[in-house]
Amino acid sequence: MLDDQENKTEQPIQTVSDLAKYVDYSFLNSLVVDPHAKEDGNEHNPRQVFSGHYVPVTPTPIENPIYVAHSQTFFEELGFDNSLAHTPEFMRLFAGDMTSLPAELRPYGWATGYALSIYGTEYIQQCPFSTGNGYGDGRALSVLEIVTNGKRFEMQLKGAGRTPYCRGADGRAVLRSSVREFLVQEHMHALGVPTSRSLSLFMSQSETVDRPWYLEGSNSQDPEVMVPNLVAISTRVAPSFIRVGQLELFGRRARSNQHPTALKELQLLAAHLIEREYKNDIDTAQSFEAQLVALTAAFQDRLTSLVAHWIRVGYCQGNFNSDNCAAGGYTLDYGPFGFCELFDPAYQPWTGGGRHFSFLNQPVAAEKNFDMFCRAVEPLLINAPTELEALRDVNSNFATVMQEKMDNMWAAKLGLNAYDNELLLQLLHLMMRTGVDYNHFFRELSNLPKDVEALKTSFYAELKESMSFEWNEWLKSWRTQLEKSGDINDISKKMKLTNPKFTWREWLVVPAYKDAQVGNFDRIHALQDVLTKPYEEQSEQTQSGYYRLRPREYFNAGGISHYSCSS
Repeated sequence: MLDDQENKTEQPIQTVSDLAKYVDYSFLNSLVVDPHAKEDGNEHNPRQVFSGHYVPVTPTPIENPIYVAHSQTFFEELGFDNSLAHTPEFMRLFAGDMTSLPAELRPYGWATGYALSIYGTEYIQQCPFSTGNGYGDGRALSVLEIVTNGKRFEMQLKGAGRTPYCRGADGRAVLRSSVREFLVQEHMHALGVPTSRSLSLFMSQSETVDRPWYLEGSNSQDPEVMVPNLVAISTRVAPSFIRVGQLELFGRRARSNQHPTALKELQLLAAHLIEREYKNDIDTAQSFEAQLVALTAAFQDRLTSLVAHWIRVGYCQGNFNSDNCAAGGYTLDYGPFGFCELFDPAYQPWTGGGRHFSFLNQPVAAEKNFDMFCRAVEPLLINAPTELEALRDVNSNFATVMQEKMDNMWAAKLGLNAYDNELLLQLLHLMMRTGVDYNHFFRELSNLPKDVEALKTSFYAELKESMSFEWNEWLKSWRTQLEKSGDINDISKKMKLTNPKFTWREWLVVPAYKDAQVGNFDRIHALQDVLTKPYEEQSEQTQSGYYRLRPREYFNAGGISHYSCSS
């Protein structure tokens, strides 16, 4: 495996042949292939996968692909020339066609298995074989691993067709969900939230799949009709795509001794996770058991920070199962996500998500996933009682660390040097009773108003006189605390770097993917521009178009205020 400090890009990468020089398949080279896999990657039917870390799979190209967008910011970070996104070879590869590649590139991708846990409960029932051996990347395929500019990246196609883990589904992603994921990953990165990244987005001009969705103007909770949708392939990128659910799969197999190499495969995966995601945080000269304890502590630090970031910017994951929890501690799998507009602690964009994955319950959901992570690696410490006890101590400390991160986050949002619990609780109660737009309110608060009149643009209803009085009393208490926190101008600047101005609003994204269906990508590109500069004061035209509250007609609108996971 190449050292990640190698392979600096001397010249911008302009062709797929140029890109091939930076390929390094550490996952495939370090880990175990399914012994029953076909060498040619012709693996497009659902089946059980009993052992091994991956199955080689050839993507299924989308028909008549057309370029929709790429991330210029991320291209620059990777050392890619923007012209690369428009080359026929690039489009073929990232629209799912792995034939006619340079010799350095393998002609197949790889899909991985993982287990399913929902809010700390293990499930196997949804697996068609009722064993859990059918869970995994049903429509996601990694196709490249590269080292450029001193960093390692794995590139994964989403919507690239069926794999052994597809459980009978079609393996496709529709344009709607692909546009959402493409836009939100770069938005989250710009917000300063750890996340997978967006490389490119291609759509088919002819291939469709049917999905349940909402009638125009519907207020239904659940979709009412089957709708043909154009398919698309988005490419997401991360240092690795190892999930908590992956470790769980091998941890479960090791616990029950499902096959002779189960414990060894768990050990190999944990070691690879350390190498790929944590080698700068862990002393790899110490024993492997000690490394596992250090890994657990480092992951806890990342996961708690991540969830505090989510709540800082109003993000709700919607479906935070362990298989949607990246072991590297970043946001992964943007399916039924949403951003809180009208403040509600129980905000949940996904109709199938329940309160356990709602907005302000995300710290508890993260704790459940972390517990599953610890349980997954415990079999590796069965003969190391000291390290096992240390790991359990780290696990039991999660809530304390999470609360600390949350307290610091709330203090930063309010511009305070120190967290004030009573002040925050008073504020959250006022926000709920008043009907406040979450991100709009905190951005306006960053101007340090003395009177509630200055905040009224963030309220969805007129304030009664009694409520105005309560708000002004709270503002007075808050400003008293501010005076103890430093220079007022500096506080305002810091708050504006904590509380974004331009954030995701679903009702602005819907027209973008609707336009894309007829070949007009202008709104997508406009959203790219706005959402990748969330803290900046943008033009008056941008402000009037994007910095406003949700119009009334979009409250309770199916596909906007809530949606099913039909992507």
